[in-house]
Amino acid sequence: MARLATPGVTMPQVDSSKTKADEKVDYKNLPCPIPFEEVHREALMSLKPELFEGMRFDFTKGLNQNFSLSHSVSMGPMEIPSQSSETIKIPTAHYEFGANFLDPKLMLVGRVMTDGRLNARVKCDLTDNLTLKANAQLTSEPHMSHGMGNFEYKGKDYRAQLQLANGAFFGGSYIQSVTPHLSLGGEIFWAGQHRKSGVGYAGRYETDKMVATGQVATTGMVALSYVQKVSEKVSLATDFMYNLPSREATASAGYDYILRQSRLRGKIDSNGCVAAYLEERLNMGLNFILSAELDHKKKDYKFGFGLTVG
Repeated sequence: MARLATPGVTMPQVDSSKTKADEKVDYKNLPCPIPFEEVHREALMSLKPELFEGMRFDFTKGLNQNFSLSHSVSMGPMEIPSQSSETIKIPTAHYEFGANFLDPKLMLVGRVMTDGRLNARVKCDLTDNLTLKANAQLTSEPHMSHGMGNFEYKGKDYRAQLQLANGAFFGGSYIQSVTPHLSLGGEIFWAGQHRKSGVGYAGRYETDKMVATGQVATTGMVALSYVQKVSEKVSLATDFMYNLPSREATASAGYDYILRQSRLRGKIDSNGCVAAYLEERLNMGLNFILSAELDHKKKDYKFGFGLTVG
């Protein structure tokens, strides 16, 4: 039976003029991509937490709006090289003193440790688009001190970097937004001290719900990662690493769960290694940390707990 139209009522019509032409990408206003070395950022946050073994205590005291001092004490075993399959550990303890200066256009971070190592990092915005980054480590061990400088230029829809380091190291990278969700880039480096060079390429596809990345280099390294944002507080991540010279491949899957006062991250990889990292906020400026890593293949089990104040 045919339906009769109700008198005086106009049926809604679909505007057929709104076609794919209205969804054309404005290639003149593409977003600026993240730096080339951070294409796997979300996967690394979930799959590579700062695991540790033993006890750790960190205290940071702000002296004014820009300047602060930090103290860090760590106690735990240290692994030493061994010809046997079993891991050999010796007990160690370290104290680290740090000074930090933070400004909207300048960041200075310094660390000195009881074993004689000195670390320094600098980040300075020379202009609105040009940034200087530098880091250095000085140590009493021969041939272990190093330094690196990085100039980064941030364009409207691209980033370019130039790296210089000791050992006659030169490197450069460039990444460009191709669409609002896809960015492609490449890098090149030359290590004069070791007479090695390489070229790499990377791609990153990002939406509100997922991030997929891929990277390949002439050194034989292949890296793939995928992060699915289940909700605002839950993310699932996986990655795949392949090293052509050593013919080794590793795959891992993990999660990142943000609760009201805590954050839980964990992973499991194809080598049988299981890890978990918990950060619990006990009070304002007071965090409790638990770390665990179980390597069943090597029979190496690591547990750690820490407290962060400030």
